[in-house]
Amino acid sequence: MKILVTGFDPFGGEKVNPALEAVKSLPSEINGAELHWVEIPTVFYKSAEVLEAEINRYHPDVVLCIGQAGGRASLTPERVAINQDDARIPDNDGNQPIDTPIRLDGEAAYFSTLPIKAMVQAIKEEGLPASVSNSAGTFVCNHLMYQALYLANKKFPNMLAGFMHIPYMTEQVVNKPSTASMCLRDIVRGIEVAIAAIVDHKDKDLKLVGGTTH
Repeated sequence: MKILVTGFDPFGGEKVNPALEAVKSLPSEINGAELHWVEIPTVFYKSAEVLEAEINRYHPDVVLCIGQAGGRASLTPERVAINQDDARIPDNDGNQPIDTPIRLDGEAAYFSTLPIKAMVQAIKEEGLPASVSNSAGTFVCNHLMYQALYLANKKFPNMLAGFMHIPYMTEQVVNKPSTASMCLRDIVRGIEVAIAAIVDHKDKDLKLVGGTTH
């Protein structure tokens, strides 16, 4: 099995992006699966172009995209991506689409094809906080997740795809009092066990409670 893991470059005035720092620190093999990582620009559409080019080059069985969710306190595999860009801030090329569909021929939403509940369970068993997220936002993270699942649906039907958000690294919150964070070592460890869970549960997710009341 080959797994492509993506990480965004820094955005929103940050000097680092924990997603990129984490994927660069991953081993080349987890649970018998070969890993390859790629840096993704935090730019609408260009991010998907880089992803598709890498898929065509590497031919992965699984794509796991990683992104920063500043303020979240846990590792959060995403359940769904919606066909909508609505940028609160400009991307790294200055684009700020508002209420714009991502793909005119795409579904209104695509659900992750990764075993998200098994991923959450594995992270928790490692002693790290994790939960299923039901919103990937409307910035480039949701955009890339949607594009990955669109590509899987339209062009690469045997490929699994999904997205996981991670917190700020500790270094990023020195001047952000009361803002949640996690050390890079723990972020990497959480991603590693999540990937191991993907390998183990690629054919069927665990049936565990993961919903929310609001």
